[in-house]
Amino acid sequence: MRLFRRRKLHFDLRIGLQTSLAPSGGAAGEPTTALLRVPLPLKVAAFVAVAAFLALAGRLVQLQGLRGDDYLQKSTSNFIRERELAAVRGQIRDRSGAVLADNRPTFHVYATPRYVSEATLLRLGRLLKLSEEQREALGKKLQSKRGADASKQLLVAEDISRDQLAALESEKDQLPGIDIEARTRRVYPQKNTAAHMLGYLNMAGPDDLKRGYKHGDSVGRSGMEQRLESKLRGSPGFERFFVDAHGRRKSENDLGEMAQLAPQEMRRDPQPGLTAVLTVDLELQRIVEEALSRHASAAAAVVEVDSGRVLAMASYPSPDPNLLGGRLTRAEAQRMESDPFRPLLDKVLRETYYPGSTFKIIPALAALEEGLIDPDQKQVCHGRYELGRHVFRCMKAHGPVSLHEALAQSCNVYFYHLAEKVGLERMARWAERFGFGQPMNLGLGEASGFVPTLEYYRQHGGFRGGYALNTALGQGAVRASVLQLAMAYAALGNGGKLYQPMLVDRLEKPSGETVEQFSPQLRAQLPILPSSLERMRRALVDVVADNKGTASTAFIEGLDVAGKSGTAQVRKNRRGESSGWDEKNDHAWFVGYAPSRNAKIAVAVLVEHGGLGGHVAAPTATKIIQGYFDRVSPEHKPRPVAEAPASKLSTTLPASAGAR
Repeated sequence: MRLFRRRKLHFDLRIGLQTSLAPSGGAAGEPTTALLRVPLPLKVAAFVAVAAFLALAGRLVQLQGLRGDDYLQKSTSNFIRERELAAVRGQIRDRSGAVLADNRPTFHVYATPRYVSEATLLRLGRLLKLSEEQREALGKKLQSKRGADASKQLLVAEDISRDQLAALESEKDQLPGIDIEARTRRVYPQKNTAAHMLGYLNMAGPDDLKRGYKHGDSVGRSGMEQRLESKLRGSPGFERFFVDAHGRRKSENDLGEMAQLAPQEMRRDPQPGLTAVLTVDLELQRIVEEALSRHASAAAAVVEVDSGRVLAMASYPSPDPNLLGGRLTRAEAQRMESDPFRPLLDKVLRETYYPGSTFKIIPALAALEEGLIDPDQKQVCHGRYELGRHVFRCMKAHGPVSLHEALAQSCNVYFYHLAEKVGLERMARWAERFGFGQPMNLGLGEASGFVPTLEYYRQHGGFRGGYALNTALGQGAVRASVLQLAMAYAALGNGGKLYQPMLVDRLEKPSGETVEQFSPQLRAQLPILPSSLERMRRALVDVVADNKGTASTAFIEGLDVAGKSGTAQVRKNRRGESSGWDEKNDHAWFVGYAPSRNAKIAVAVLVEHGGLGGHVAAPTATKIIQGYFDRVSPEHKPRPVAEAPASKLSTTLPASAGAR
């Protein structure tokens, strides 16, 4: 009995405890343990329901909160279209305002793949006179566009003719998804004139697309078009508009409530590019190119002596940049690339040559300024100079000559002796001061040239004494560009100021308002005494004005020129023995400035494989100088040469047999 009562008490206590833990409102006498034992399937169902709710809530946040704008744009792209409004490229003008690069209106055809049916494609092919192969290729290109790309315009044809434009306009209602856009095309009204300097454009490629360009954009590929690409290009705008189910544009009156879905900005006007005003003078450029056209292959540069402004720069022959912008046939391109006269190469900036005797000013000034010679002491020239077992030759036996006569008559033997006194390192140092072997920083891909040093020869087989002799004559390893020589002689003519060559004068808005004005930059004031410059001037005047001068055949009465001819040897077996273009013939040079006092311009002329510089390049240079003073700047035309022999002021005598 006692055991039964103990068990009953234990049972009553357990029931009481469970009753106290049970939730209120339970049915009287109902066992509460059933509420604590939730079935497993019910627990799983509850978990799944909660998880599904959280997933839906998260997706809702993602769709509306995080990517709502993207999906709104995709949905509105079905009835809102966007078209780019191309910017007008800035003009390029000469210093007087003459147009060198301009734009003309063109019309391009675009298709929106989503709305172009097979019937539309057939009609379009007929109107544009596409071949069956062209039409099939276009169809495949349109079909390849999926998703959002199917709503983006695709360039179908550019620069269509007026007849094609009229045909498309007359049937535009039967061409859903086809649009015609007015754009501009780059044109060069002066054709071949200044072609290398200006450069050209062509269509954007894969690399350009990665940099932000779009299909159909034109990109500057060379010359000023490439250098000033970011300034000339401008900023494109855009236009947004509503279309119907067939891709046809809807007017504002037909929008109704759809107008509420319009983006905040429906149109942004394009910003035209800036106009670049160059330092170049178109009239002088024509004079230079006319003078060069008498040769098979030549180059020339004319610079303003007291500023470094480039007034003209020409490489002959040159291509028509109107053809290089995508209109050049494969056959024409191959012909140009294989042409021995290299019309695609800018010979003024992007090629270097042996400067020949035009380089003799460097050892001459080095010797004068560092007191290594008595310039009036004469050196006997027997037509040859022996160094060890090697014989270095001159064009003739000049006899006793001073520095003045050695420059005027281009005596190599005198400069062989001078080279041994000056040494290679000193010549290299003075050449560097004049800008040789240094970048010109024009941004046109110009070559820097080269002046050898002792260290260079140590790294390339060792130094020999003959290397210094060759360097003094502008041969061996010395290389210079046409513009470098023009700038160096400009420094001689202006008192020793070496300027940075300058090609852009200013940038303007289309309205004519100046945005950026550029000023001449002085690179260095050369440490040259006025007495040394005067001695050089007198010698360079006699190169042309004296009967024995190497360029005496280029003398023009009344024209005051100081300069130096050069015949740069390119083959060991030919030394300017023939005239006219010949791959085995020497390069002909003339570099100088005019007038010889208070100089205004410096001119450098190279005639590839032309022969003797004094006979071939010098007359071309003096014709350019004469044209400048007669047609471009007559107010600066020099008076007759005061110090020239009287006979030279009235007649022109032939050059000596040793002319170089």
